[in-house]
Amino acid sequence: MKIMKFGGTSVGRPERMHQVKDLITRGDEPTIVVLSALSGTTNALVGIGEALAAADKSLAKDRIDALHAHYLTFYPALLETAEARAKAEEIIKEHFEFLNILLKISFNEAINRDILAQGEMLSTKLFYTLLGELQIPAVFLPALDFMSIDENSEPELPKISEKLKAILSQYPNERLFITQGYICKNHRNEVDNLKRGGSDYTASLVAAAINASVCEIWTDIDGMHNNDPRIVDRTRPIAEMSFDEAAELAYFGAKILHPASIWPAQLHNIPVRLLNTMQPDAGGTLIKAAVETTGVKAIAAKDGITAIKIKSSRMLLAYGFLRRIFEVFEKYKTPIDMITTSEVAVSVTIDDLSHLEQIQAELESFGTVEIDRNQAIICVVGNKVAETKGAVQSVLDSLIDIPVRMVSFGGSKHNVSILVDAQYKTQALKSLNEGVFTW
Repeated sequence: MKIMKFGGTSVGRPERMHQVKDLITRGDEPTIVVLSALSGTTNALVGIGEALAAADKSLAKDRIDALHAHYLTFYPALLETAEARAKAEEIIKEHFEFLNILLKISFNEAINRDILAQGEMLSTKLFYTLLGELQIPAVFLPALDFMSIDENSEPELPKISEKLKAILSQYPNERLFITQGYICKNHRNEVDNLKRGGSDYTASLVAAAINASVCEIWTDIDGMHNNDPRIVDRTRPIAEMSFDEAAELAYFGAKILHPASIWPAQLHNIPVRLLNTMQPDAGGTLIKAAVETTGVKAIAAKDGITAIKIKSSRMLLAYGFLRRIFEVFEKYKTPIDMITTSEVAVSVTIDDLSHLEQIQAELESFGTVEIDRNQAIICVVGNKVAETKGAVQSVLDSLIDIPVRMVSFGGSKHNVSILVDAQYKTQALKSLNEGVFTW
């Protein structure tokens, strides 16, 4: 059995839903299809939640009505028969009645998570209606019946596997299953989610849960590129990369893949393919356990970074100093991206600023604290790039005209990370593109 995940742009227009239908029915292997919300829907739902949180019910109503109008124009173009259109109209009515009911009750975070779940529910139900109209046999597989996270918002993979296998065993002769990405139940049995971009994560978790033959991630570009094609000219798709390389790129800014989506597939050695819905015969990118090539393979950039420097003369040879610093970040559940040290200073980077003031206040007990906002991490990735002769030198030579704030090298043999002010990000990506790749 294989997994096929389609993102918002792949299902965002009626004709694209028909393309997805063609893709999932052209093979013989049993398939679980994971769908995102229609493109733009999650952003609209976030806006509705923000208006309700601000107690601006008039604005919330306007946003609900605008999204409702979009779906009322979507389904007639998707479906042809009166029966199928009636089913779709009832589906849309049910979900927007729910959103309108929320205008009359007190808003809380649990309600907000319910709001955010509506997009995936709508897209999968409409797609399932399309399959029914075309008499394509399929089973609707609600993600809330098997996807779950624990009290730390971590997926419960053994429980997911047990539940999903039990459900699939009820349909031994079915070959096509439709489910939602992103949404799940939490430890309180409430509707929750895997955060933005979580449909990739769902697909990888489902693949691991059933030991799938492959996990296919279908988007609107031809696989993982060696640089950001929105910024840099002359990028190219990467034919093959390792799980480690892909994980580094996803974490440090490659938008095609959710950062957490690699480890479940890697854990069970399930290959991941990144493919293009609009050009299904393009090669895309294959992610697998090991690759033969070494050296620089790709570059990614992560925005919204803040650098924190803690300087203290007490640091020199002080036992436990770093541990106490890290405990501050652990206390506020704030992950660190990069770290560099000297005899008298430690610099770290974070992208979650929700507790920055509290973190800064506690760190000041150790010494002087300097905060640099609006930074960007440039991540240079490749198999054994840190061990490849001349690779690191070419990276640094390419950035000779750019002020570099931090360099992280040696923590991973697959990654060299550079911190620069955000204003230099585009220049850095272009300079590296010319300096480290042989065209």
